[in-house]
Amino acid sequence: MRPGAAASRGGSGNAVAKPASEERALTSVAAGDRFEKKQPEDLPRLWHVTLSVSGEEAPLKEVRRALEQLAHDHPFLLTSRYANDHAEIRYWEEARDLHDAAAVALRLWGEHRQTAGLPPWEIVGLEVIDRQTYHQRIAEGYGPAPASPVGVHPY
Repeated sequence: MRPGAAASRGGSGNAVAKPASEERALTSVAAGDRFEKKQPEDLPRLWHVTLSVSGEEAPLKEVRRALEQLAHDHPFLLTSRYANDHAEIRYWEEARDLHDAAAVALRLWGEHRQTAGLPPWEIVGLEVIDRQTYHQRIAEGYGPAPASPVGVHPY
C-alpha cells in the first residue's frame, strides 16, 4: 500500500491531514454541462412520417380492411385516411437519422402489401420531419393537425 492511501480512504495511516484552508473545494456540475447540446448521432430520434399512396380504384371496404390489418400488424401507425384510389398513412418512426426513417417508410407499403392485403398502389409522396419541427408547425398553426382520432378513417 502506498503511503497515505489508507488515510485518504478514511483509514488510519501515517499521512498528515491537510489544513482546511488547503483542501480543494468541491463544485457541482449541472447535468446539461456534461453533454453537448446536440444529441449523439448513434441515439435514435423520433420522426413524424406521412406516406401517401395512390393507384387504380379499389373497393373501399377492402382498402379499409387492409389499412386496419396494417395498423394491427404494426401498432406504430398513428392514423390512416383513405379513399378508393389513394391513402395517407401517418406515424412516428424511431430511427437514428432522417435517411433511416425515410428508408423504412419507403419499404412499408411494398413489404406489407401481401400480408395486409394492401392495394397495388405506388408511393406518390413522403414527408419525414423531426419531432421538434412537427411540434413547431403545430404551434404556429400550420402543418398537419395532430392525428385525432387515431385509427383508420375515410377522407
